[in-house]
Amino acid sequence: MFLLRKLCNRWLLIAVTAVAIAATAFSLGAVPFAATTPDLDQNRTRLLTYILRQQIGHHFSGKSIDNDLSRGAFQLYLKQLDYQKRFLLDGEVRQIRAFENQIDDEILAGKLQLVPLAERLMGEGVRRAEGMVREILSQPFDFNVAEEYETDPEKLVFCRSDAELRERWRKDLKYRVLNRYLLLAEDEGFKTPAAIPKGKRAALEQLAREKVLKQHNDYFTRLHQETAQDQYDRYLNAFARAFDPHTSYMPPQSKEDFDISMRGSLEGIGATLRDDEGYIKVVKVVPGSAADRQGELQADDIIQSVAQGKGEPVDVSDMRLRDVVALIRGKKGSEVRLTVKRAGHKPLVIPIIRDVVVIEESFVKSAVIDDPASGRRYGYIKIPSFYRDFEESRDGNGGRNSTNDVRTALTSLKRQGIAGLLLDLRNNGGGALTDAVGVAGLFIERGPIVQVRSSGGATKVLDDQDSSVEYSGPLIVLVNQFSASASEIVAGALQDYGRAIIVGGEHTHGKGTVQVIMDLDEALTLRNMSRYQPLGALRLTTQKFYRISGESTQYRGIVPDIVLPDRQQNSKFGERYLDFSLPWDTIASVKHADWSNGNDLAWLKTRSRSRVDSSQEFTKIRHVAKTLAERLDNTRQSLQIEVVFKERQELGKAGESPHDDPGEDGSAKNERKGESEQAKFMRLLKEDPYVQEAKAIVADMLSADVPGRSVVVKH
Repeated sequence: MFLLRKLCNRWLLIAVTAVAIAATAFSLGAVPFAATTPDLDQNRTRLLTYILRQQIGHHFSGKSIDNDLSRGAFQLYLKQLDYQKRFLLDGEVRQIRAFENQIDDEILAGKLQLVPLAERLMGEGVRRAEGMVREILSQPFDFNVAEEYETDPEKLVFCRSDAELRERWRKDLKYRVLNRYLLLAEDEGFKTPAAIPKGKRAALEQLAREKVLKQHNDYFTRLHQETAQDQYDRYLNAFARAFDPHTSYMPPQSKEDFDISMRGSLEGIGATLRDDEGYIKVVKVVPGSAADRQGELQADDIIQSVAQGKGEPVDVSDMRLRDVVALIRGKKGSEVRLTVKRAGHKPLVIPIIRDVVVIEESFVKSAVIDDPASGRRYGYIKIPSFYRDFEESRDGNGGRNSTNDVRTALTSLKRQGIAGLLLDLRNNGGGALTDAVGVAGLFIERGPIVQVRSSGGATKVLDDQDSSVEYSGPLIVLVNQFSASASEIVAGALQDYGRAIIVGGEHTHGKGTVQVIMDLDEALTLRNMSRYQPLGALRLTTQKFYRISGESTQYRGIVPDIVLPDRQQNSKFGERYLDFSLPWDTIASVKHADWSNGNDLAWLKTRSRSRVDSSQEFTKIRHVAKTLAERLDNTRQSLQIEVVFKERQELGKAGESPHDDPGEDGSAKNERKGESEQAKFMRLLKEDPYVQEAKAIVADMLSADVPGRSVVVKH
């Protein structure tokens, strides 16, 4: 993604990661404002809605503030209120739903009547649920009863009565207590439920209930601490997100919280998080960070609880993002334990020692991979992100950037006599637009790289102005569904030129839009209104990227030339799965050279398919993908101890699958005592089935006795 922010009264392009893959990457909460009277608060709300609707008129989509938008905003607002359907009853939701077509009218009038109603009903719902939870957890559970419950909130409806709601809470709590019971048993060395002595079972069950009760008491305390302003902020954010998932209202916060949002990482562990309808989800693990070096935390993981070292975990379900940030951050050298849920897996406890980001691990890495059978050498370059030091660049000192680092790596690899090159963009969430253009330009002669269209329809073509080609040999670009934004620009350009063979999963992320951060205080032109500041900020989608072929990278992403099995292929991660994402479309193409290297793509696909079908590693990956898909489809959860225990064992085995990126799997089985980082890096490259298949594809390209490239003009 690309983001612009106001600095010294100028718009400045800054490096961006996948932090903005969802508009809720910022906290919904806010500190209470200085206003002390209802009249002043209401006037501030009118002012804020006025400025928001003025600024949001610059949105790329050109959407109108009408009933269609109102229904979309209401859908998002209701999800933010009670996504898991554990507080509001059906009759209460009907009261709220009466406003489904009125959000546009409220915004235009500056009088928000839905918020006070929703705040009152949610307050009643929280108090009702709190009583139910305490009453339910006061009695022991029977884990031998054959019953189950639905875990997917999308398949649930709101309960019609207190009795139905109590039963929903009972099953949810029973499952939590059962899992805590099994964990406690494991901690005491019991390998199966049957191995637990009868005299010990009641004590373990009671202890499990006490721990779950404490978590929920903390949870309800946090809910009671929400302010009326939090409710208004949530409403305004839902209104903004109805335009697209990357547009959002950012309420006023402390400078520290705002800086966390802007740099897209959490100090201490190095992970990008977002609030996803009540869940705290990992968007990206920052390369070189403590979490990256530990190796287990992954994009799309849902953080369920946070513990300080061996302390009691704190449930973070429905917690505001900034509160989760406060729990995760800490002093260098201290330990934080994250309990995460991964699609199709049992809950996993990940211990991370807090540290600063190891900058070197965030930079381009390269290596030579030898093939003893053929005597050939292949180059490998990993780009973790498209980084650029803008501060140093402005001062005239050059500043480190990914374009120059890739150029340096290419020079070194060419000296070592490589026969082909693998460019790895997997898990690269984006970065500086300057470097997307610069890196792509290293592999072609002068020409266009990407088109940028503004909301008014004006289109600008960004070109590589350097006629030199740093590397002209066979080129493979590795991508996956976590390759986003700048990665998609590079892969798309090299694919359109016919310069590289793109290899990876079914599609990349599909993030093809540009956002700006608008300081709403600076948009305040009305006189005598400064007393209502601060007003917060609006993150707004204003531009869209298009390939030189005319196709947008938005929504569909890049479809590889050769598709390989991916264990995460059934997970719903990508722009196409986000609410109200902008559509894929096309504009006119631009003239560009065509690198016709004589590659027979159909033949290369056939050769690759034959190898993959006979590969044990890819057979395992297909099996894991199938198993995870079955788990995702089956959202009914048993509450019987033997069944749950067996599922935990099976899911543990399913998780022991080949990793898809060197350095991404930091589990104990991939660690070797005394092994240096470089030795580990080289070993993981050799163990990576995707790298090995990409190397085999290059060998096929070379075996075809390809003649020298020719260049033709393509329209």
